[in-house]
Amino acid sequence: MMGIEWLRPAALLGTVLYALIGVVVFWLCFIIVDKITPYDLWAEIVEKQNRALALVVAAMCLGISIIVAAAIH
Repeated sequence: MMGIEWLRPAALLGTVLYALIGVVVFWLCFIIVDKITPYDLWAEIVEKQNRALALVVAAMCLGISIIVAAAIH
């Protein structure tokens, strides 16, 4: 019975709740960083195909994700 321990309603609800909190915190941080920068990140990456900025934003996303995961864990 130890293999399906995570299927308990309390464990499943906790997992979903922490996942939603993590996604919300991640998006809030991304929006804050987008507002802090002097230009529109989305337009710069998608329309102007700025790969260097895309790499910086990807690294920032990974950093925020690691911090959120560590805080939740």
